[in-house]
Amino acid sequence: MTSNLYPHLLSPGRIGTLELKNRIAVTAMGVSLSEDDGTVGERLIAYHEEQAKGGVALIISGVAGVAWPVGAVAMGQTAISDDRFIPDLRRLTDRVHAHGAKIATQLHHGGFVAGYSHARWGHPLWGPAVPPAAKGNFIDYFLMEELAGLAGMKAPEIKVLEQADIDLAVSQFAAGARRAKQAGFDGVEIHGGHGYLLSSFTSPYTNNRTDGYGGSLEGRLRLTLEVIAAIRAEVGADYPVWIKLDSREVGKPGGITIDDAMAAARLVEAAGVDAITVTSYHDTGQGKLHSESNIPHIEDTNLPATAQIKRAVAIPVIGSGRIEVPTADDTIGKGEADFIAMGRKLLADPHLPAKLMRGEPEKVRPCIYCYTCVSAIYMGQPSRCAVNASLAQEYQGVPAPAPAGAAPIGVIGGGPGGMEAARQLAALGYPVILLEKSDRLGGTLRFAGLAYEPNERLLDWLRREVRDAGVDVRLSTPATPELLRTLGITQVVVATGAVRGMPPIPGNDQDHVFSGDDMRAMMLGEDTDALKRKTGLFTRIATKLGAATGATANLALVRKATHAWMPLGQSIAIIGGELVGLELAEFLTERGRTVHVIEEAPRLGKGLTLVRRMRLLAELAEHGVGLHGGAGDVAIGKDSVTFTDATGTARTVAADHVIVARGAEGDLSLAEALTAAGFAVHAIGDARGVGYIEGAIRGAAEAVRAIAEQ
Repeated sequence: MTSNLYPHLLSPGRIGTLELKNRIAVTAMGVSLSEDDGTVGERLIAYHEEQAKGGVALIISGVAGVAWPVGAVAMGQTAISDDRFIPDLRRLTDRVHAHGAKIATQLHHGGFVAGYSHARWGHPLWGPAVPPAAKGNFIDYFLMEELAGLAGMKAPEIKVLEQADIDLAVSQFAAGARRAKQAGFDGVEIHGGHGYLLSSFTSPYTNNRTDGYGGSLEGRLRLTLEVIAAIRAEVGADYPVWIKLDSREVGKPGGITIDDAMAAARLVEAAGVDAITVTSYHDTGQGKLHSESNIPHIEDTNLPATAQIKRAVAIPVIGSGRIEVPTADDTIGKGEADFIAMGRKLLADPHLPAKLMRGEPEKVRPCIYCYTCVSAIYMGQPSRCAVNASLAQEYQGVPAPAPAGAAPIGVIGGGPGGMEAARQLAALGYPVILLEKSDRLGGTLRFAGLAYEPNERLLDWLRREVRDAGVDVRLSTPATPELLRTLGITQVVVATGAVRGMPPIPGNDQDHVFSGDDMRAMMLGEDTDALKRKTGLFTRIATKLGAATGATANLALVRKATHAWMPLGQSIAIIGGELVGLELAEFLTERGRTVHVIEEAPRLGKGLTLVRRMRLLAELAEHGVGLHGGAGDVAIGKDSVTFTDATGTARTVAADHVIVARGAEGDLSLAEALTAAGFAVHAIGDARGVGYIEGAIRGAAEAVRAIAEQ
C-alpha cells in the first residue's frame, strides 16, 4: 500500500507510451561500472538491479557510447556502438524488469569532453569548431599526489566535423537507439547537454560555424534535430524517446541561456521527442562551477528553469539537481515538473522510493553531498559513496545471516563506524552490544555535523537505525577484557577512532591555543582539564549549562547560538589545512571571524573529495580567508602566528586564538590489547588511520562481511 505522504511524487506517470508507477527516476550518471571492453557485466547489472528492487519507476542508465571508443569520457563506460553489445544489455534489462521497474539508456557522444578517448586510444575530440582556449583554475585544486596521475598527458587533437562526420554521428545515434530497443530498453534519452557533442553544436560559446549547422539557434540545433529524426525513423513513432537539454551554461559568456533553452525545447518537441530532462552545465576550467550546474551544491538550482521550460511545452518535463523529497512532491503538485530524476540520493539509498511508499521517509539514508561519487570518476575510478559502502559492490550480494544461537558481537566505539557496524550486524541477526565510553553516540561525527549540517543528517539516521535495530547500547562504558568476557563476547569490532596529539609547534602550550579536541569539547559542552585551564569562568559556566540542559546536544541550536556568541576572539589562525581545518574555517567565517589557514603541504584540502574541495576552497577565498599552503617554520606567538610562505617570505598573521587541526593518527592500542587477550578483533575506521566518514562506513561493511563469512 502506497503512503499518502507524497501523493504527487508517488503517483503514476507517463512518458509517451511508457507507463511509470511513480514519478521518481534514477538520473543518468556515468558510474564507470561497465567492463573495460564496453560490455555490461555483473557490476553494472547488479547496481541497477538494486535500484529496481528499491522501487524506482524508471532507471536511466547513463552515457552509453554510440561511437565508443570514440567519444568515450571515462573508464568503465557502457558501449552501444556495435551489435555485439546487445546480449549483455539484454541481461541488464531483463534483471531490472524482473523487479517491476522500467529502464532506458542514455545515448551519448562525448565530443569535446572525451578526453579519456584521446588519452587511451588517441582519438581526436569531435566538435563543431575549434573551441575557445581553456581558462580557469581547475588544475590548481588537485593535490600533488593527484597531479602525479596526470603526468604525461598531451593536449588532444580537435576534429572539426565535416558533413560526412556529421552524417556518421547521426547514423551512430540512430543505430544506438535501434540496439537499445532490441536489447529491451523501454526508451532512450538523447544526451543533448553537458558540453558533449550535441551540446557543443547547440552552444554559441563553442559553435561559431557559418554553414547550416551554425549561426541561429535553428542552425546550431540542426544536428540534434537530425539525430531525433533519424532515431524516430529507426525505432518508430511509439517508442519512448526523450532528450536532456542544458537550460543554461554557467561561466560561459555568450553561452546557452534560458531563452535559448525554451526555444530549443519547443523545437525538439516539434521534432517528436516525448519528454525533456532539464539540466545545466558550466565552464569546466573553473573549479567551483563543477558543483554549480548539473551536480549542484545549492538545493533546487535547476528548478526555476525547469518550470519555465515546462510552461513552454506540452510534453512531460523531468527536473533534476539536489531536490529534496518534499520539494520534489511540491514541484510536481504545482505543475512545474512531471518527474524528478534523482542521482546522489539514490546512490546513497537506492531503496528511497520503497521507503517513501511505506511512509518511512526517516528510514532513508541521507546523502551528505560530499561528492565522493563523482570525484571518484574524476580520479579514474569506479563511483563509490561515503555513506553507502554497498554502492558498486552490489554484485557481492548481502552477507549471510547469523547462524542460529550466534554469540553476541561487541562493537567498541559509538562513532559512525561503530554505529554502522552495529546496525548491519543486527540486521543479519547477530546480538550486538555497543560499548561507548562517552555519554552519547556520534563520536567525531557530532563535531562534523556541527561544522557541516548534512553530516548531522547522517548522525541522526545512524542513531535511529541503531535504536530501531535493537542494538544493546551501553553509554559511559569503557571496554575492558573483563567486561567483554562477562558479556559472553569473544569477537569485537573496534571503532575507537584516532588519537589527536598536539604537534610540536613552538608556542603550542599557551592558553589561547586550542587543539581540535579542545574545540570539539567546547562546542559540544564537554568538560576537560585543558578547557578548564584555557577558558574563562563564563565560558565554563555556559558550557556546563549547555550540557546540563541538553542544549549542546542539539547541533542545530548550537549552530544558531554560535552566530551570536562563541568564546573565541575576532582573529583566528588554524594550523592545518586538511578537511577538518577547512570545514572549521568555513564554520568560523560564517560567524564573522577573520580566519587564516596555515598548511605545510603545498596544497590544501586533503581528505576532501576533489569536487567538494574545489567548492570549499573557492568559497573560503571569496570570503577573505587567508589560505597559506607550503608554509614552514610555523610558530605561535602571544597574539600572532609566524611562518614562511611557499615563496620563502616571512609572514605574520594576527591570532587572538589559534586552533591546531593537525596531529590525528590511527590508534590500534585497544585492538592490539584485545587481540593479545584472546579476542577476535576487527579494527575499523580512524583507529586504522584517518579515513573520515567514508573510511568509517566502508570499514564497517568490510568487518561485517568478514564476520559473516567466517
